[in-house]
Amino acid sequence: MVMSNWNQPQPNLGQVNEATLMALSQQGNPGFTHNAILEQAAAQQQMQRMAAERNIEVPKVNFYPSRHANPVKARKQDIKQAYRLLKPTKRSVVDPRRWGWGNYRYNKDTAVCCVDGCNVMELIQHDNLYARISDDETGQTLWDLYWKNPVTGEPESFIAREGYTSRWNMRATYCPEHLHLYHLLVKWEAEQDREDEMRPSRFRDKVRKGVSMVSVPVATVAGTQSIPHPLITKYEPFFADISADARKSKGITMQHYANPMTGENDITTITFDMRMFKQELLEMAQPTQAFQDVLNQQAQVMQPLPVVPEISTEVQQ
Repeated sequence: MVMSNWNQPQPNLGQVNEATLMALSQQGNPGFTHNAILEQAAAQQQMQRMAAERNIEVPKVNFYPSRHANPVKARKQDIKQAYRLLKPTKRSVVDPRRWGWGNYRYNKDTAVCCVDGCNVMELIQHDNLYARISDDETGQTLWDLYWKNPVTGEPESFIAREGYTSRWNMRATYCPEHLHLYHLLVKWEAEQDREDEMRPSRFRDKVRKGVSMVSVPVATVAGTQSIPHPLITKYEPFFADISADARKSKGITMQHYANPMTGENDITTITFDMRMFKQELLEMAQPTQAFQDVLNQQAQVMQPLPVVPEISTEVQQ
């Protein structure tokens, strides 16, 4: 029987050498890449440095990646370990508040980590570690991903949840080290959900609920998307202008002839009708009685007092 390695005491990632980090990235969970391991190790080192400089008591987050030979099982073990390390700290069993209104120890301030009670505002004022820890794929920092309002872009504290990535919001946050582990957990759960969606049992459940599933071969979809000719790309702004003018004038018409086999647009014709252009010019120079009535109604709404004499004479005639 293979025992999960996270149950065994392991050194902190911030204390091992570069060769060990590289070896860890070549086994276990494929979602925990070498760059992600480096970011996690750097987060641990920076948090310990900050604790020494500012004399802040910061517990170590001893996350050590799984080395299971099966990548799927390794990811599950990493997710389980992340759950254990991100679990909000509860009060003592002898504290009556745990069984009443407040079972969590750090759940009063969104500037305090719900796990270790670290004052993150003091950390940000000394050195914003959130802005120094980045996503290994996009390069975005934890500050940009979690500490900014998505609408206004203003700084806003990240709110932790009781169920790690679900359930109710707390009145607490995560320190930089725990937030990076939370970021990795979100990515691992997304990978796990994508794989679970492909299981036959998930398809059967959807069919029972009346959901129809239609599979489209990738080769078929790729075959219908041809690479546009450079001239087509060049004249795209021209076609956009023509399409906009065609909605305003009857003198411009665009016709598309699609290929019945592939559905692609093979032929496009643009027609300029001078007869319609001339007719529209005459209508603009000599508006019809209906058009004049509309103008009169607009004038009365915009300027109810006084009534223009010339317009009233024409209406009486």
